[in-house]
Parts: sequence; C-alpha cells; structure tokens
Amino acid sequence: MSEPKNDVRLIWSRYYSAFIPAPAGPGFLDRLKAASGAIGGIAITGLLCGLMLGNGIAHPLLVAPMGASAVLLFAVPASPLAQPWPVLGGNVVSALVGISVAKLIPDPTIAAALAVGSTIGVMSLLRCLHPPGGAVALSAVLGATQGAPSYMFAFVPVAVNTALLVTVAIIFHRLAGHNYPHIVPKAPGTHGTSDPAPLLRSPSEQDVEEALHAYGETLDVDAADLQIVLHDAEMRAAERAHGRLTCGEIMSRDVISVREGQPVAEARALLHLRRLLSLPVLDNAGRVHGVVGPLDLARVGERVGDIASEPYIVHADTPVAALLRPLTGGGRREAIVVDDDRMLRGLITQTDLLAAVALRA
Repeated sequence: MSEPKNDVRLIWSRYYSAFIPAPAGPGFLDRLKAASGAIGGIAITGLLCGLMLGNGIAHPLLVAPMGASAVLLFAVPASPLAQPWPVLGGNVVSALVGISVAKLIPDPTIAAALAVGSTIGVMSLLRCLHPPGGAVALSAVLGATQGAPSYMFAFVPVAVNTALLVTVAIIFHRLAGHNYPHIVPKAPGTHGTSDPAPLLRSPSEQDVEEALHAYGETLDVDAADLQIVLHDAEMRAAERAHGRLTCGEIMSRDVISVREGQPVAEARALLHLRRLLSLPVLDNAGRVHGVVGPLDLARVGERVGDIASEPYIVHADTPVAALLRPLTGGGRREAIVVDDDRMLRGLITQTDLLAAVALRA
C-alpha cells in the first residue's frame, strides 16, 4: 500500500501535467514549417490588404484574430477547426453576430458576453466552429464602443483577411507536401471493391464514432483520422508481439521453383498439378528473378521470365512482424526468402503467416 504523501504527489503530477501543452507537430522541422508558413501568411495577407484597400504597405489592414487563425491554419492543418469553411465561415459569421449584438445591446460588457456565447452556438449550427471566431465577435463589440457598428466590418477587413489567409495556407501546404484542405485518404480495395483490407475492417468508422460519442467530450480530431491512427497502433502492437519470430523459423524450405527460360505452359502445368498459388522464378545462376502465379498466366509471353511479377524479398533473419502489412493487405500472397546473394532459401505464404500468428497468439 502506498503512503498518503506519495498518493498526493501522484494526483498533483497528473493534475499539473494537464496544463503542459502538447507538441505542435511530429518534429522540429514541422514546427519550423508552421512558423514560416504563419510568417508568410500574415505578411502576404497584410501586404495585399494594404495595397487592395488603399492603406499602403506601411499600414496593413489586419484584425487581431487573424493571428489565431494562422496558428490553426499552419500549425494544425489537419484539425477540423482549421479547414477552409470553418475558418472563413466562422470568422465572417462571428463578425455578423458580434455586430448584431452590439446594435441590440448598449452595455458593452453584456454585449461582449452575449456575442461570444451566441457566436459559439451559431458556428456550431452552421458547422463552421472556429475558435478565433470568438475573438472576432468580441472585436466587433468592443469596436462598436468607438463608433456606430457597421456590418461592413464582417466583409472588410474580416472576410478579405480570412480569404487571403486561407488562400496562402492552401498554396503553402501544397508546396510543403501537406494534405490541405485535409481529406482523409481512403485506402482503395485491393480487388477494386469497397471493402478495406482485412486488418483495416476493425474498428470500423461507426465503432469510432460511437466511441467518441460515448466519451462525452468534444475532441479536435476527425473520426476517420482517428480510425487510421487506431489501425496503425493495432498493427504496431501486433508487430511488437511477434517481433522475435523470424522468417527463417516459419518458412517452407523444400520450395518448388521454375527457371526464367522455361515455357509458360510448364509453369501452368506445375501450378495446376501441385495445386500451388505461386512459383519462385530463378535465373540461370539460381538467383531469384521473380514470381509467377495464376494471375500472371494471363499475360502474353512464351517464357516464364516474360510474365513473372516482381517478388517480395525477405531474408531468414527478417522478423515475421514485417510480413503482417504486405501479406494481409491483399497485394501479396507470398514472401520469398533469399540469402545475401539472392539465392532461394525458402518461401512464406499467407497460410504460413496465419499459422505462425495463430499458434503464438
């Protein structure tokens, strides 16, 4: 049983850790890219607004909440809150709400509170929730204390600022190789169907959405993105669990093969006679040249070497965990084990992998 003093320290450390911010990106380079993107985005937006609206380069027409929008656009471009519609729609809607409240409520304190709260509600209904929108609404209310509030504020400078900043962000992320506007990549079915690969079928997108709903807190992550992360985590856990098992321990050693110069008819007959799904193809020196299976027989060619596919090559000391992704994704049926001179040493089929994983589960 732990001492009360240690329990207090543990509770305090967990509480304190909640205030420590998470890293802005996977690494230092990503943070540097985010910073440079924000510098360029704000500078270009201010410069163009100054030139377009007649204020000149020395007087950029920028509203303060654009800084917060830039943080989301360049530091966390995959966030649902940083997509073009939430950014543009959220800022413009917030400005309109803020101005409307300022016109109806003369007291600036009450107006400020109602503007921010109403903005959250309206943005949520319009599916354009954007945190800097609260600052835009607040700016509209506070600005109204200096003069009559005008709906033009929502369009110039808010809409113009936001549109230019989003445009710069799109161009920047395209050049940086990022996926923005963020679209969750859908892995196509190996056989041209809508079914994902076997290891990608659980948890399903519906499972993730129901879990998020049951969690009871709003998370700044798309359900489809979270599903991809969960699949990758499961695969890494499986790879770690089978990391000590090597290909040399589960491979078939008495492997039937063909030479690249043999007629295709001989390979076809051998596949049918031995009820095989693949045959390693060797060159004249005995090195692995390729692999041929039933689907390869549909190709045009007289010799086996003409129709052979590129083989998936591994070595005897390759961890079996490394085969999980390629052999379960639907694109590969076998892994050919070779030595350092590419001489054939064994063969591992999907059946071999299934048996090895099942027996050690």
